[in-house]
Amino acid sequence: MRCPFCGNPDTQVKDSRPAEEGNAIRRRRLCGNCGARFTTFERVQLRELTVLKKGGRRAPFDRDKLMRSVLLAVQKRNLSPDRIEQMISGVVRRLESSGETDIDSKVIGEHVMEALRETDQVAYVRYASVYKDFHEVGDFAQFIEQQKLGDEEGEE
Repeated sequence: MRCPFCGNPDTQVKDSRPAEEGNAIRRRRLCGNCGARFTTFERVQLRELTVLKKGGRRAPFDRDKLMRSVLLAVQKRNLSPDRIEQMISGVVRRLESSGETDIDSKVIGEHVMEALRETDQVAYVRYASVYKDFHEVGDFAQFIEQQKLGDEEGEE
């Protein structure tokens, strides 16, 4: 594994342990050249996914991009990095196990919204504001009201 700090291609694994409930391996590495320490994760990838964008464009699925969008939504919320990682892994597992290799970006957004709704209501609304392209304060109010009505119907 190449050192992300100095580019040295030869790094040593100092510690390995299971992560994400056994679905990944977390490795602590040490660069023999600059002495930097960093962490890598090894995960099973069931299939290569392609994202079908709104305009018809196709792009390779990027787990890191998904993570960055969720991190924006959960910013300054009291969520542990492990909980966020579990949520992202759950979304990715659902996508990979769907049987499809081409996934509509809308489907990805819906899975993320569902996971955030179960995890943190504020992050859920933040993500929805970007995903659903809110333009004014009234859009937030309308969305929240729709969620309340949906919750009340589910309780009956």
